[in-house]
Amino acid sequence: MTDSVYSAVPEIKDFKIGLLHLFLQHTSAGLSLNENCDPDVREDMTASLDRMVPEGDFYIHADEGPDDMPGHVKSSTIGVNLTIPIRNGRLELGTWQGVYLCEFRSGRHVRRVVATINGEK
Repeated sequence: MTDSVYSAVPEIKDFKIGLLHLFLQHTSAGLSLNENCDPDVREDMTASLDRMVPEGDFYIHADEGPDDMPGHVKSSTIGVNLTIPIRNGRLELGTWQGVYLCEFRSGRHVRRVVATINGEK
């Protein structure tokens, strides 16, 4: 979602130096920085998280289906916020890094991310 961040927060280009903070307002999704070149990374991340936090009938909280509680655990594990440095109007991401919105539920959901910038223009 790196390109989406630049589109949604065009003010990034106005900052000489600063910090972009992204906060996801949900409890069954996450934000992550990860390798953004090979699409296999996304598949491997999903498979790895599913092995670590499987669906099953051993959760007490299952109000919204079998992926409900695993989604909450994955969200807490990955996290819901990122802070990324800005330099000369660009995010200071590593060569292969990209911003990921990690969806941990099987159904379609609308997700909201709040972005704030602190820095010097």
